[in-house]
Amino acid sequence: MSLPREVRIVEVGPRDGLQNEKALVPTPVKIELIDRLGATGLRSIEATSFVSPKWIPQLADAAEVYSGIRRRAGVHYPVLVPNLQGYERARAVGVEEIAVFAAASEAFSRKNINASISESLERFAPVLERAAADGVRVRGYVSTVLGCPYQGEVPVADVVRVATALHRAGCYEISLGDTIGIGTPGKAAAMLAAVAAEVPMAALAVHFHDTRGQALANILACLELGVAVVDSAVSGVGGCPYAKGASGNVASEDVVYMLDGLGIATGVDLPALIDTGRWLATQLGRETGSKVGRAA
Repeated sequence: MSLPREVRIVEVGPRDGLQNEKALVPTPVKIELIDRLGATGLRSIEATSFVSPKWIPQLADAAEVYSGIRRRAGVHYPVLVPNLQGYERARAVGVEEIAVFAAASEAFSRKNINASISESLERFAPVLERAAADGVRVRGYVSTVLGCPYQGEVPVADVVRVATALHRAGCYEISLGDTIGIGTPGKAAAMLAAVAAEVPMAALAVHFHDTRGQALANILACLELGVAVVDSAVSGVGGCPYAKGASGNVASEDVVYMLDGLGIATGVDLPALIDTGRWLATQLGRETGSKVGRAA
């Protein structure tokens, strides 16, 4: 199959990227980051997560962040919600798109949220019902699609089952996440093909961590199958706290550079994105995690 002519980047840095930072990032910095990202031409920016501050103190300011950003026309600002309480907190500040999170690994689900996969899907049912009634779009995440830090191999059939359940429950898009960055192009493509046999390719996205330097290769293998939505994080921030040596999400700058080179449109201003990545790295007190950012 030929490559897609256009790819939508889902920028996850403000949420998935920052949530694992040990030092608290000031609320104004988070707001400025999202506003800077919005100015680069990105159309989907995951802003924050309305989880319990007890579990992720870094995101305790979710309401303040979302209320403080300058929302641009044509840009979506989804937020992660774990349950109905989180959904209600998000809606109270005007959130119009949410994301829910499940795992393909039974062991990861139990360790991460203290619930089985089936129980986690049951928790989302009232959230999805309310969202449908409110006209709120819902994106679904499936983590550990290529491997788990606890159980090792994850059967592809389990990935297909969870992704299909989220899609049938009302998620307009399912993001397939290699949480520990263990995948290689052949395995990534096989996993995507298996899911696409049950869920339309147009409703799928890929989310790779670059722990072993395979993220761009994995993305390209999936683009060749027709996927046209890619998750990434500016400056390569983030990473799974349970993954040995996890180096973070694939950097948005590196993804856009590759796509530009392939002649695939993203609508993203790469120099502005590089500037934003460097700015964020400065705020975090380290060098940018983007190879393109370091070379530019």
